[in-house]
Amino acid sequence: MDEGKILRRLKAGDEAALGWFIERYTGYVSGIVYSLIGQAMGQADIEEVTADVFLALWEGREKVRPGKVRPWLSAVARHTALNRLRQQNIELPFEEDILATDVPGPETAYTEKELAQIVRRAVDSLPYPEREIFLRHYYYGQKLKDISRQLGINESTVKTKLRRGREVLGRSLQEGGVIDGI
Repeated sequence: MDEGKILRRLKAGDEAALGWFIERYTGYVSGIVYSLIGQAMGQADIEEVTADVFLALWEGREKVRPGKVRPWLSAVARHTALNRLRQQNIELPFEEDILATDVPGPETAYTEKELAQIVRRAVDSLPYPEREIFLRHYYYGQKLKDISRQLGINESTVKTKLRRGREVLGRSLQEGGVIDGI
């Protein structure tokens, strides 16, 4: 089924369309949530935050643009999970601590931002499913067996695609002059 059509149905208030998104993206959303709060909170909290993300999809359905459902869900999942940690007075994940305490100078911030954009473009250039696997494993911290299960791909295939993705990314960054060697 075409996601754009389902999104139009969702925007029209069709609850079955919400069910379609829940069925399709629960693994993705819960993986993001787990990677952020899984060590600090229990399964019930992970499930509740995941449900909150889909409630936000329903309530904010007019804001979601066609072709942008996954990034929207990702951002909301991340924001909702981090808010849950803050509400429980649990220390934020390491990357958030760095952002709060280590303020770089303007030159460093510009260089890091530029490097992050270059890396992001290189990752975005990876073909599907290598890009999906790469992001799930390295950004969201999902285990290979979980990625395999959620994408319906053999775990050895996931490993191979992850390796190929690293190789393509490495070549892309070498050609761009970002890294000297792998």
